[in-house]
Amino acid sequence: MLKNLKLLRLQHKISQQQLADIIGVSQQSVNKYENHDTEPDIRTLIALSDYFNTSIDYLVGNTDINHKIEHLNKCDLNDEETAFVNDFRKLSPKEKESVKFIISNYLEKMD
Repeated sequence: MLKNLKLLRLQHKISQQQLADIIGVSQQSVNKYENHDTEPDIRTLIALSDYFNTSIDYLVGNTDINHKIEHLNKCDLNDEETAFVNDFRKLSPKEKESVKFIISNYLEKMD
């Protein structure tokens, strides 16, 4: 059961057909995944989690954490830094790249 698939698809503003084309299945399959009529194979689950940059656990409803689970380094942050990191995590991969680019440009100017 893919509890959060439809939610993710709607948030990304893509149709069932567009998603089907992206992950290599039929539109009918996407519809069945969303309506709990059938479950995808592991290859499809991985393709979905990669496309939406989320975990399979989130797709199936085992967690409310909607981003990929990554190794985290322990780091002492002040309130401002914590807020920045939390906001950064909400960005799309493309937006994150833009922020990293801006930061690297500022750091180059300091050298």
